[in-house]
Amino acid sequence: MERSEQRRIVEALVLAAPEPISAARLAQVVPDCTPATAKELVNELGAEYTEHDRAFELWEVAGGYQIRTRAEFSGYLQQLQKQRPLRLSRAALETLAIVAFKQPVTRGEIEQVRAVDAGAVVKSLMERQLVRIVGQREVPGRPMLYGTTRRFLEVFGLESLKQLPSLRELEDLARDSGLEIVVDGVAESVM
Repeated sequence: MERSEQRRIVEALVLAAPEPISAARLAQVVPDCTPATAKELVNELGAEYTEHDRAFELWEVAGGYQIRTRAEFSGYLQQLQKQRPLRLSRAALETLAIVAFKQPVTRGEIEQVRAVDAGAVVKSLMERQLVRIVGQREVPGRPMLYGTTRRFLEVFGLESLKQLPSLRELEDLARDSGLEIVVDGVAESVM
């Protein structure tokens, strides 16, 4: 099969996939294709979209590839959508950050960091498919353990959790913004 035909098939698969599709999965579907070749084909498509200044681009997120419209068109797209964009309260963002950085984490551990009940917030994040139950801690009472989902990676444009900033990077960002960081209940000025 010619490379141009393989590229067209990859483009169709990435476009039609309901969630990011991996190079390995593309290689399973596209005739005479390996995961390395699939990745090359995706990169060629991405370069072509950029070269022709298309309204969409290829993203590598959640362990796969996805075609997304460019950010500059978000205002127009919001006018078409029936669903409201994902909005998270400060409490939800704080809880999501705790889960993302400390996972797997129990509700009690979340509440210890936030110093407030987190049950309703965790439930809301689960309903939005940003957090999921990943197991149970092997201690008395066997509390549920929570972790982030593939949807979390998609929403925040991350390929994997390894792309989350380190604590040092967060401290530097906070310092640059003149924010205050609370560590173990003690506020530290980072100005």
